Amino acid sequence: MKRVVLILLITALTQQCFSQKHEFTLGKSDFLLDGKPFQIIGGEMHPARIPKEYWRHRIQMAKAMGCNTIAAYIFWNYHEQQEGKFDFKTENRNIAEFIKICQQEGMWVLLRPGPYVCAEWDFGGLPPYLLKYPDIKVRCMDPRYMTAALRYIDELAKQVVDLQCVNGGPILMVQIENEYGSYGNDKNYLEALRTAWLKNGIKVPFYTADGPTAYMLEAGHIKGTAIGLDSGGSDADFAQASKSDPDVPAFSSETYPGWLTHWGEKWQRPDTVDLKREVEYLLKNKRSINFYVIHGGTNFGFTAGANAFSPTQYQPDITSYDYDAPINERGQATAKYFTLRNLISKYVDYKIPEVPKEIAAIEIPAIDMKYMTTIWNLLPQPILSVQPKPMEDFGQNQGLMLYRTKLIGHKSGKLKIWEPHDYALVFLDGKFIDTVYRDGGNWTVDLPKTEAADPVLDILVEGMGHINFAQFMIDRKGITDRVTLNGMTLMNWLVYPLPMDAAFVTKAATQDRGLREGPGIFYKGYFNLPEVGDTYFDLSKYSKGMIYVNGHNLGRYWNIGPQQRLYCPAGWLKKGNNEIIVFDMLQTESNPILAFKTLD
Repeated sequence: MKRVVLILLITALTQQCFSQKHEFTLGKSDFLLDGKPFQIIGGEMHPARIPKEYWRHRIQMAKAMGCNTIAAYIFWNYHEQQEGKFDFKTENRNIAEFIKICQQEGMWVLLRPGPYVCAEWDFGGLPPYLLKYPDIKVRCMDPRYMTAALRYIDELAKQVVDLQCVNGGPILMVQIENEYGSYGNDKNYLEALRTAWLKNGIKVPFYTADGPTAYMLEAGHIKGTAIGLDSGGSDADFAQASKSDPDVPAFSSETYPGWLTHWGEKWQRPDTVDLKREVEYLLKNKRSINFYVIHGGTNFGFTAGANAFSPTQYQPDITSYDYDAPINERGQATAKYFTLRNLISKYVDYKIPEVPKEIAAIEIPAIDMKYMTTIWNLLPQPILSVQPKPMEDFGQNQGLMLYRTKLIGHKSGKLKIWEPHDYALVFLDGKFIDTVYRDGGNWTVDLPKTEAADPVLDILVEGMGHINFAQFMIDRKGITDRVTLNGMTLMNWLVYPLPMDAAFVTKAATQDRGLREGPGIFYKGYFNLPEVGDTYFDLSKYSKGMIYVNGHNLGRYWNIGPQQRLYCPAGWLKKGNNEIIVFDMLQTESNPILAFKTLD
């Protein structure tokens, strides 16, 4: 009983301390909290990637590793999915609540609002509705982009302005843009963003974050803001920062305990030798640090982004954002976690709390899956388009789009899609012919001869995530230009938008179950649970598609791996009967699905 009272007293005192107003300023080489040097030990996590009911647990886990600060990206396109309509309340979107939980747990906050954030998130956080403008330029002073970005800043500021440390909240600093020196050099743009935040009442210091190279810092930093280094782990890195701006402190704004993984790669699980060396250097020299990420979470639904470093390259990110982080996808402490916890404990002057209790996980026996219907039974009214247009032109940013035309003139030969973004299935008179994948630039299919007088060509295209980094970010989905057959441009298309969101799939469950030969099939199953818990659904016996549990889109799966199991939090399950729907683009037979406690 005494221990409980003591814990409550400590918690009350901590919250009272944090609810007081504080001054956070930039010294020449140190961060200053109420005039005294303060070392940030940050752990990055993203509220959009974490089920809301686990926010507090993940924050507590970061604190128990030795962190005193939470860094958080805010994803603009998660809060403005439709132009001009903002949502800071539903699902995992209540940013103010997340920040308040940080404060309740005695943690400071670094706010990373973008507008662009990268983060292996779809379009780097920018809203894909911008892509409806054929000549749009992003991350610069293009008036259409800036109108939207300033509107976002106005709306987000309303959520966070009262949560700055100068107002009694936990926010110490706000980042301007992100790694801008890796993309552009428009200082007018960066200054316009700073001015917008100031006009909206942001009084805490700002920082920028860039790689520790001269050209990145010159292009991406603006005077008077702290310098974040992605990452900073040596005297040379900090010397480079000092050359860029000698009057402000620098810190390692992204120290990487793990790394991202693309489809078709092996799991990225870097060795900890270099990590330990970098962290020890930072701690020993009293440098501030932010672990990117301490906990990654999940790219639920269609939120995963992609990389591309040439016009024909395309590297989509897997659904899991486990990132080989110290706290794994479902919130467990890893060996890396305890290594860092022990290391941090040697250098900080505050007591690190005990590690929170692990959240329960369950296994689910084989779920019998049955044919439900096909995508071909769910086609909406088509839209006539003289030539194919990308999804964004039709107000759709993700999912599938079907393009259909009759072949006139050439009716067989070399069919080429210019360009398939990102994965396409080609059908002739309802018969599946071949697939076309964007990566590598091989976009040609051999179209066989047919006896039909007017053969019907169908191209079913899946968008797999907008590119989120570097120069090829203008990345529309669907067919982005034209289709040719033996060099002839094919005209007069019927376009069928298929968003594959939860509402669309729920409607699919009630449709005609008539059979059609070929891929594009929905499978459905039910399972009964005596208790709920976190779990991973195993899709290793399926090919490529999406999975929905009780109306929640868990994300994409693909048998090229490495990910075969998709995370489902306990809050999306229920005692008693549960429903699972799988849409597979390629597979024409059902298989049972099991669920496990681990990612692999």
